[in-house]
Amino acid sequence: MFGTIAPKYDLLNRLMTAGQDTHWRKIVVDKSAPKPGEWVLDVGSGTGDLAFAVIKKEHLTKMVAADFTIEMIHTGRLREGQEDIHWVVADAENLPFERDTFAGVVSGFLLRNVPHLQKALEEQVRVLASGGKWVALDTTPPKAGFLRPFIWFHMHIIIPLLGKLIAGNVDAYTYLPETSEKFLSAERLAEAIEKAGIFPVKFIRKMFGTMAIHWGKKRIPST
Repeated sequence: MFGTIAPKYDLLNRLMTAGQDTHWRKIVVDKSAPKPGEWVLDVGSGTGDLAFAVIKKEHLTKMVAADFTIEMIHTGRLREGQEDIHWVVADAENLPFERDTFAGVVSGFLLRNVPHLQKALEEQVRVLASGGKWVALDTTPPKAGFLRPFIWFHMHIIIPLLGKLIAGNVDAYTYLPETSEKFLSAERLAEAIEKAGIFPVKFIRKMFGTMAIHWGKKRIPST
């Protein structure tokens, strides 16, 4: 499914979020605070939007973009500046990296898509060095309120329509709102992240409470 929408994936992200997704990624990058010479992993990188944002912030960061969908990787490697990124086809639940490899691990819109969330979180923590920074951007179910009918209309009518008109794939953009509404709340996701070994976990909500950015550091083992 993600392979079929790869060529239009970035455009649709901009349209669905009214361009706000670029701002959210900047927040992710600021929270990860990459430094020269550090290795940073973008898990579920898609076409590399977040990876490109990291190297724009700190060009000397050693950036790895890993995604399970090879078409996403191919699309990302057509973008200007792609030579500054190491591209890897990889399963988020079985990352092909040694323990404690990365100073930072980031992701955008990955977590709600993995079959086994806790396993994916534990893999990210495994490859993250002690004290390393972990940041994730993803959707979160909106809370009840007067805006909820408008949010439902946007997610169930506007987004599938955009998917049909631009990507020619209404199923992929029906999948998005369905998985978003069934995903963990920001509070419950924070608990799962802490269970995996990131502590303390903080988060902020964006876009009328439908997006959340979580961040924290890998626990340093006690001596």
